[in-house]
Amino acid sequence: MRFSILGETLARRDDGTDVPLGGPARRALLALLLTSPGEVVSADRLAEEIAPGASVSAHALQAQVSRLRATLGAAAIERAGAGYRAVVDPDDVDACRFERLAGEGRTALSDGDSARAVALLHEALGLWRGAPLADIAGSESARAAVARLEECRLGAIEDRIEGELRLGRSRAAVPELRELVGRHPLRERLAALLMRALFAEGGQAEALVVFEGTRQHLAEELGADPSAELVALHREMLSVDPSPSPAAPPAPLTSFVGRAGEVGEIAGLLRVARLVTLTGPGGVGKTRLSVEVAGIADDDVCFVEIAPVRDGMDLPQVVLGALGLRESGLQPGGGGQTPTERLITALSYRVLLLVLDNCEHVIDEVAALAARLLAACPRLRVLATSREPLAVIGESLWQVRPLDEAAAVRLFTDRADAVRRGSAADTGRVRRVCAALDNLPLAIELAAARLRTMDLHDLAGRLDDRLGMATARSNRTADERHRTLRSVVAWSWELLSASEQRAARRFTVFAAGATAAAARQVCACDGETLESLIDKSLLEFAGGRFRMLETIRAYGAEQLEAAGEDDTVRRAHARLVLDLARTADPHLRRDEQLEWLGVLAAEHGNLLAAARWAARSAAWETLLDLLASASTYLWIRGLPASVAPQAAALLDALGDRPPAGLGEEYAACVLLAAAGPGGPAVWQRHRARAEESLAAAWPGALAGRHPAVLLPWMMRNATEDDPGRAFALVSSQHDCPEPWVRALARYVSGFALLGEGDTPGAEQAFGTAVEGFRSVGDRWGNALALDALAGLAGASGDRTTAIALTDAALALTEQLGALEDSADLLVNRGDHVVDDDARAARAAYAQAAALARRAGSSTYLAAALRGLGDMALLDQDPAEAERLYTEALERTDPHWVKSVGNRVRTLAGLARVAETRGDRTTAVARYREAADAATAVLGAADRDSLRMMGLPEAVIDAVSPR
Repeated sequence: MRFSILGETLARRDDGTDVPLGGPARRALLALLLTSPGEVVSADRLAEEIAPGASVSAHALQAQVSRLRATLGAAAIERAGAGYRAVVDPDDVDACRFERLAGEGRTALSDGDSARAVALLHEALGLWRGAPLADIAGSESARAAVARLEECRLGAIEDRIEGELRLGRSRAAVPELRELVGRHPLRERLAALLMRALFAEGGQAEALVVFEGTRQHLAEELGADPSAELVALHREMLSVDPSPSPAAPPAPLTSFVGRAGEVGEIAGLLRVARLVTLTGPGGVGKTRLSVEVAGIADDDVCFVEIAPVRDGMDLPQVVLGALGLRESGLQPGGGGQTPTERLITALSYRVLLLVLDNCEHVIDEVAALAARLLAACPRLRVLATSREPLAVIGESLWQVRPLDEAAAVRLFTDRADAVRRGSAADTGRVRRVCAALDNLPLAIELAAARLRTMDLHDLAGRLDDRLGMATARSNRTADERHRTLRSVVAWSWELLSASEQRAARRFTVFAAGATAAAARQVCACDGETLESLIDKSLLEFAGGRFRMLETIRAYGAEQLEAAGEDDTVRRAHARLVLDLARTADPHLRRDEQLEWLGVLAAEHGNLLAAARWAARSAAWETLLDLLASASTYLWIRGLPASVAPQAAALLDALGDRPPAGLGEEYAACVLLAAAGPGGPAVWQRHRARAEESLAAAWPGALAGRHPAVLLPWMMRNATEDDPGRAFALVSSQHDCPEPWVRALARYVSGFALLGEGDTPGAEQAFGTAVEGFRSVGDRWGNALALDALAGLAGASGDRTTAIALTDAALALTEQLGALEDSADLLVNRGDHVVDDDARAARAAYAQAAALARRAGSSTYLAAALRGLGDMALLDQDPAEAERLYTEALERTDPHWVKSVGNRVRTLAGLARVAETRGDRTTAVARYREAADAATAVLGAADRDSLRMMGLPEAVIDAVSPR
């Protein structure tokens, strides 16, 4: 028979059927005896505790024992002296079995066997059905047992989660740990586990916030500091740079031959020269040399492939992407910073080697960008590769020459042996072939790949016919060597079968490489053909994607045009990208959001290539559909400016007449075009027609095709003279069949209600929005709604709730990789705690500033500097406060709605600085300026709305008098 006391008292036979135990007195009696199986419990204690406060006679107790023995069997309970005991195997009692399994699990964890530990602990915790000893909750002796069991259970949960973290299951552990930390805010081990889980998922900022919360609880509740272990974990996390991961140099697929000495010399040159350009003809090995130099760099390295860039205007955005940075935050609408300004902010304080590879086709734009970045970012170094110098002051040139004879022979032999062992044994003939190829590495690799199907003698003869063998070519010019390389590429191309040539030339439309499925579809080929192109060095395969070297791609693009297939294949490529964007779009508003963001990020270059083709070919409906379908991805990732030129070209072509049935797509393109250069003019010209089109697409009764358009539409209109129409359009979707749209409608209506002075209604709307976004798994909308709720809580003085909501939003921005939004939320957190814990506020502002700098966000850096200015004023250092406020004001965009609150608070801070100096005139002027800045955007807002923005009471009085 098995017994259970981890919940209500139960007894079960071996076949699993329940044994009827009778009334509460008998269940309480059995529970008391099972608390310590085999130990004697006195009759007096049993009589007192089976019915606390009542009088149970010895006879009545005996009667209950007799009935229980009749039910369980006489041998189950026996008389022992002046009491009774349960004669059962401890392992037949769930509480005893739990403690045994929990102990074994902890031992396994200590021994490093995490998998066994987790299995044992899961089994142990699975025995719990509810509150232990529930039938004797009022018993004095039961309380001690319950406390022991509950503590053991919590320890087992901690051990299980510890094991799961060791097994790499950090993401799944975070929600449970959040709840546990909320219930046990003083338990440091739980805090440490949550910090480790968050940190493992890239959430350094939130992990540090957890430490601050725990430290504050310990100080307030116990008057104690965190333990040495928790402090050490905190210090370890602080020591790790949370910068987004920049693009690493491509992993070489083959050995490096012949230039080991040059690598060290170039690395040495970079230590004294901040700009080094490797020059030389195509195929000479500039890219591979730059990869090797980057590989031994002591600093962080960001490798930027310039070859796919077709418009030099896109260059800053490409570098931002390589750095792992977004163009703008979660809040659609941008912050007024150009991509170049964002780069300067991101790199101003960072030690980094920026490798710009294959610059010659946009040489002027690369030179201008490099010069500006180097001038503004003193710790930045640049290594460029190009067929010609950048011609920037301070540039050091390194001429990359062909390999020397010995290295060329080694390279040829190495690559030939890779395709057919022993095929290059004739060193003299190999030397002659290499000389004919001008000892150019790429030409050598292409030729050596041919030894899979021909012998060295045949290869040499064919090259002799093609090139005319030369005995000495060491004095040939770069242009002549380039002609040699082109001839070798052409020769290699001609040796392909017709199906291989067709696949190779069609593959050139992929600007960012391709998956196998995509390549087969657009190239109209099978997998065997692609594998053959890899064998012949025309394609490379790494990281699950096929890629083509730029020199070969340029030649293949010429062949595509010559074959008359350019428009047809690019149209097929655009259709492929469009289908992917359409497929991905709904997933970006669901739980699988992160996975699909990664899929689209890998295809970003192909998205841009498809958009450029559609604009160039006047395929306006395709471009409309493509941009609208990709818009959710572009807004979440902060990349709308990357397609702004194509969106603007489309609008110029269409004017104010969107194609029938595509009004919603037209509105999306207006928003995307407004994110680029000349955006304000584009917005003013097309806003009215876009509003009509969007209203027609979302009449309230039916759902449109692109729900995410509604959010940036509302945000963009928030600074207009009459934002009410935009609010009304989105708010009208309360009954939309699309759950995400219903959540968005609640979010937007919250702001409308706030503007009307209905703070409770706004709070309810934001809360409903959070539930709606959470139910579909969208982190983007959820973070926005949680931030709005936190603002309301802070404005009402409920700092505890404001901090908890901000922390929840931080968790989501970390998952989305939104460093700038994490910085924004950290500033908000500092504002929430500043009155209660100045030290925690200062830490939050400082970390926000660091994140904003790394993210290149001038807007959020300004907010963090404002917070640090507040702290300096609190420390009675008005000079430092004025310096910080002044820098913050210089970095703030006065025209962006997201900046309004911090700009107002910065001006108010400067007013307080003036007050400390007795300069009442300046103080009044600054307060008036702050009030004007608030009313310019908010109009006649109520006091609660203004408090939600964190505005000082002096400004609130000026804007909204009592």
